[in-house]
Amino acid sequence: MLALVSADIELSELERARYGRHFTLPQVGVEGQRQLKRSRVLIIGAGGLGSPAALFLAGAGVGTLGLVDFDVVDATNLHRQLLHGTRDVGRPKLASARDRLHDVNPHVQLELHETRLTSANALEIMRGYDVILDGTDNFATRYLVNDACVLLGTPNVYGSIFRFEGQASVFATPDGPCYRCLYPEPPPPGSVPSCAEGGVLGVLPGLVGTLQATEAIKLCLGIGTSLAGRLLLIDALGMQFHTVRINRDPSCPMCGTRTMRALIDYDAFCGTPAPSVGAEAEIATLTPREVAAKLQRGDAFALIDVRELAEWEAGHVAGAELVPLGTLAGALDGRDRSREVVVMCHSGVRSARAARQLLDAGFERVANMAGGMVRWREEVG
Repeated sequence: MLALVSADIELSELERARYGRHFTLPQVGVEGQRQLKRSRVLIIGAGGLGSPAALFLAGAGVGTLGLVDFDVVDATNLHRQLLHGTRDVGRPKLASARDRLHDVNPHVQLELHETRLTSANALEIMRGYDVILDGTDNFATRYLVNDACVLLGTPNVYGSIFRFEGQASVFATPDGPCYRCLYPEPPPPGSVPSCAEGGVLGVLPGLVGTLQATEAIKLCLGIGTSLAGRLLLIDALGMQFHTVRINRDPSCPMCGTRTMRALIDYDAFCGTPAPSVGAEAEIATLTPREVAAKLQRGDAFALIDVRELAEWEAGHVAGAELVPLGTLAGALDGRDRSREVVVMCHSGVRSARAARQLLDAGFERVANMAGGMVRWREEVG
């Protein structure tokens, strides 16, 4: 359980009226509500998992909520990121989250960190919070959050989603395992599709994020039995829940042997290093407007869309050719390597990898469409 330092704090009459249903719970009561008001919870990511978690933690009266995110609201994510609305498309997620959470509960103090979490700033941002809630969607940041939590001695409420399946646990408690005990090494790069590539049932992150909020509240109050040492597996399609034990690994370099005493380069650790300055310079970029102009003029070039079929069917650029990234290598034989090629995807990340792959395969003129389909919709329609 989480032991928090007690401090005198009072509830206003408005707060007493708001939280009245908590007061009748023996495990909470007035003193428990004061404890929630004392608590500080940081949510990493204001997306699918962070949305329900933030809404319910604010509604529960957690005194200080921190949010870390650097992205903007995208219409393709609104089916699951219910912290944001249609009118927020294009706005920074933290601006949208601030407005929504203030409306949910004006008594909650918000601390907004509009930045990408990195090994350089993670400890500074995460220090001083009682619980960290991991709402991230990539392995590099999950390892970063885990390791920072172990170094800081702060519980890490973990959740992940994919298609119809989810996971939840609590890591980095004094006696429990950490994320590295469960997954010592990340999967090979590209072996696990993103939500954009593999899809996700919209309600699933709502379910998992709500479970994370529940665990965070229990930790703040010091009540119940947490998921520390257990991994909750969720199959929404079959509506089955299973729990498996997770033991601390004595050889874990972070929470076992403690040989890791600093944060590392997590992108490289997860096999997804950022391109060097030289590599970036070799890949030309075109804006969606520039690509649209080339199509309108009838320029001789190939526009290759490396998204998945389901994404393509949901909307694509007329004149583009669908070649999913995973099939690109097998689709290169017989192509004219001197012809100009422009690659595109959902946001520009997969297409950058495709452009690098084409250059390495000997294609002479390759450009990446910056911002992908997201920016195309904004600039071209």
